[in-house]
Amino acid sequence: MTPKIRVLVVDDSALVRGLLGEIIDRQSDMCCVGGASDPLIAREMIRNLNPDVITLDIEMPRMDGLDFLARLMRLRPMPVVMVSTLTERGAEATLKALELGAVDFVAKPKIGVADGLRQLGLDITEKVRTAARAHVSRLSAPATTAAPGATSAKPAAMAGLGRLSTEKIIFIGASTGGTEATREVLMGLPADSPAVMITQHMPAGFTKSYAARLNGLCRIRVAEAVNGERVLPGHGYIAPGGFHLSVERSGANYVARVADGDPVNRHKPSVEVLFESAARVVGRNALAVMLTGMGADGAKAMRTMRDAGSWNVAQDEASCVVFGMPREAIAHGAAHEVLPLTQVAPRLLEWLRTNAGSSMSRV
Repeated sequence: MTPKIRVLVVDDSALVRGLLGEIIDRQSDMCCVGGASDPLIAREMIRNLNPDVITLDIEMPRMDGLDFLARLMRLRPMPVVMVSTLTERGAEATLKALELGAVDFVAKPKIGVADGLRQLGLDITEKVRTAARAHVSRLSAPATTAAPGATSAKPAAMAGLGRLSTEKIIFIGASTGGTEATREVLMGLPADSPAVMITQHMPAGFTKSYAARLNGLCRIRVAEAVNGERVLPGHGYIAPGGFHLSVERSGANYVARVADGDPVNRHKPSVEVLFESAARVVGRNALAVMLTGMGADGAKAMRTMRDAGSWNVAQDEASCVVFGMPREAIAHGAAHEVLPLTQVAPRLLEWLRTNAGSSMSRV
C-alpha cells in the first residue's frame, strides 16, 4: 500500500491548525502528523517527525514565516505550501515565498476563516498532493526577505529584435512553479521583444502584485491585461485572476480580451482559452511556451496552435517543479522542442532572428 503523505501544519492560530488538520486527515492518502504554533517549534517537529509536506503561515511569532522558509530551503529543502491572507500585503509576501522555493499557496480569507478554509478543502488537499510530488531545489545562496514591493535592478540592455517583433506574439502557459519560471523567461527577453500574453493559474487578488513584480524585474513592460487594449511589442499581459485571457483581431491590430466565464479544465484563467485563441487568430505568427504545472490545461490547444503554424517549446522535466502540463503538451505532439528553463528565452530569440519573416512551413 502506498504510504500516506505526512503533513506538518505550521500556523500560530490554533483554529487554523485544527481546521487544516481535519481537512488533511479526512483524505485517505494523507495524514496530519502534527501542528506547530511557530517556526522554532516547527524546526524541532521537522527533525522528529520527518514530514513530506509543510503548510506554512507567513505571519508568525518568534520568526517570520519568510525567514523560516528561506532557512529551511537552504538547509533542508522540502515541499512547502504557503497559507497566506487574501490581501495586497499577503500577495506580495506570497510571491516572495514562491521566489524562496515554496511550491504553491492557498489564500485564506481575512474574515470567516473557518468557513473559508472548509470551502477550500479540495484546493488545499490537491495542492498538498502536488507538493508531495514536486521537485524542490536547495537555495544556492542566502535569500533576503526584501520589503514588500521591493525589486532587484533590471538586467542590462541586450541586443534587440527590431522589426522582427512586430507581427509575432509569444504565448505562455504555466501553473504550479510557474511564477518563477515565467519570470526567468521574461527576464531573458529584450525591451523590443514580441508581445507576451501569459496565463498563470493564480486566484484573483494576486495577479496585480505578480504583474507589478515582473514589471520591476524585466526589460519589457508587464501588467495585468485590460479588456480591449491593443497588444504591443515590448509588453507582457498577465491574465487577471478569475478571468480568461484571449487574443482577438481588430482591423490590423491584435487586442486583448478579458472575460468572465465558466472554468475550462477546472481553471479560470485557463491556458486552453488563451492558446485556442492564439491558434485561431494569430496562427503562424505565434510562439507558444508551456511551463511547469500540474494537469493538462492547454495541451490540446497547444497542438492546435502547432497545426495552425506556430512554433512551440515545452519545459523539460528536470527543470520543472511539476512536470504535468509540459508532459501532456509533449504527449499531444504540440512541442517542437523540449528545453531546460534557462534555455527557453535564448532559444526564442534565436528562433526569431532566424525565422521571423520567413514563409517556410513550421508545422
